[in-house]
Amino acid sequence: MGVIDIASSRSIWRGLDYYNAKKVVSWKMVDAYKYQGKVSGSNGKEYDVLLDTDHPKRSTCNCPFADGRRVICKHMIALYFTAEPDKAEAFLKAVEEWEVEEEERKVEHYLELKKYVKSLTKTQLQEELLSALIELEERNNRYW
Repeated sequence: MGVIDIASSRSIWRGLDYYNAKKVVSWKMVDAYKYQGKVSGSNGKEYDVLLDTDHPKRSTCNCPFADGRRVICKHMIALYFTAEPDKAEAFLKAVEEWEVEEEERKVEHYLELKKYVKSLTKTQLQEELLSALIELEERNNRYW
């Protein structure tokens, strides 16, 4: 599993923000799969990051979120995208493709829903509408 695969979406997006804001103060490649760097945090404090792209759970950061834990934080993501900007571009492209596919799925779903509604008789439609309204009221704990 890669760095992006095990990071939370919040860490990825915040890390991307840090990357774009150029919060990585300094960095160097330690070996073929490791980067070491300093990343400026939201409070202005600099955090020490060691990112192991071959074994991401071995990565470390001394920020409050990641210190002593085997998690990927926003500082690690910022360093990752700074050291390998093509990964940031690939991530954004994958998100864009997913959004296009999601929109296509949504359109297809609505077309199927429309087809289903048109196939109902007036009585069936009234029953379905009543059931949907009751379910909606129960979800929202409200009544007409």
